[in-house]
Amino acid sequence: MDYKRLIIRGISYSQTQSGAYALLLEHEETAVKLPVVIGNFEAQAISLGLEKDIHPPRPLTHDLFAKFAKLSGYALNSVVIYQIIDGVFFSNLNFKHTKSEEELILDARTSDAVAMAVRFEAPIYTTEQVLSEAGILLDLDLPPAAEQQFTETESETSSLKDLSNEDLANLLESAVKDEDFDAALEIQQEIKRRNKKID
Repeated sequence: MDYKRLIIRGISYSQTQSGAYALLLEHEETAVKLPVVIGNFEAQAISLGLEKDIHPPRPLTHDLFAKFAKLSGYALNSVVIYQIIDGVFFSNLNFKHTKSEEELILDARTSDAVAMAVRFEAPIYTTEQVLSEAGILLDLDLPPAAEQQFTETESETSSLKDLSNEDLANLLESAVKDEDFDAALEIQQEIKRRNKKID
């Protein structure tokens, strides 16, 4: 089957569902966007997988499963979002054993599949049918996925800007220790923004 490769364009608060997030995937060639509504936990899991600099003190569910798969000799070759029914996306995790080359295909929620893909740095694909049914063409000027952050209020942004670099580092360490990953991601983005200005 002719699969279409997707890249992660960002995660933001969902405008349609309260307390939910929108994961925005994009077809590389046509720039058609595939918006997937995900929960807060899944949004954190994907964001933490993209942010290689933040390490939770205890392994999260996706980190645990990824480690188990690796120790069992399996690598995640790809994720395929193969259909959409009544607004629900269906995905497969395509594993392959590194020695025996045995293939293992597991059904997964799309949010979990993407969270695993970022941990294995595996490609994400979909079908032409899914793209035509659920894809939309938007003219968005979003930063790359690694730079994308959760939407934050103006007051949160300005309060972070007022802190010194040392205070930000201490705040980041404290947020990670308390497992407040939303705050940790916002602080990390502020530190990255400052470092870019210095460069």
